[in-house]
Amino acid sequence: MKTVKQLLEGKKTGVLSISPDALVVDALRTMAEHDVGALVVVQGEKLVGIISERDYARKVVLQGRTARDTYVREIMTEKVVFMKLSHTVDECMAVCTNKRIRHLPVMEGNRVVGVISIGDLVKETISEQQYIIEQLEHYIMS
Repeated sequence: MKTVKQLLEGKKTGVLSISPDALVVDALRTMAEHDVGALVVVQGEKLVGIISERDYARKVVLQGRTARDTYVREIMTEKVVFMKLSHTVDECMAVCTNKRIRHLPVMEGNRVVGVISIGDLVKETISEQQYIIEQLEHYIMS
């Protein structure tokens, strides 16, 4: 089973972040430009939250607010669940399932070094299962 460190090594995207003082519309633009569903919210280099498309839908759209008049700090999730480089894909999958979240910042000390999504975890799980199936087929045919 791969670790978060190994999973991040295969990703091309670095850490995408935004300030809590930015407007939500700017966060949405950044997410759209990079085809991601969430951004870590940092003040200086400190992780202070995470903002996702789900936050936008529930805390802006459904409340009749606008992205041009709402600041990231007003809708971000402040209690961020994060992982460390040494955690495994299985551990991350369990956290996502149990906490019902789709994005996990990865911390090394006090620094955000990456973000993994449920999609990254599913893709890796499928890849690993496919490898096991191929090995079993090879064993059976030998």
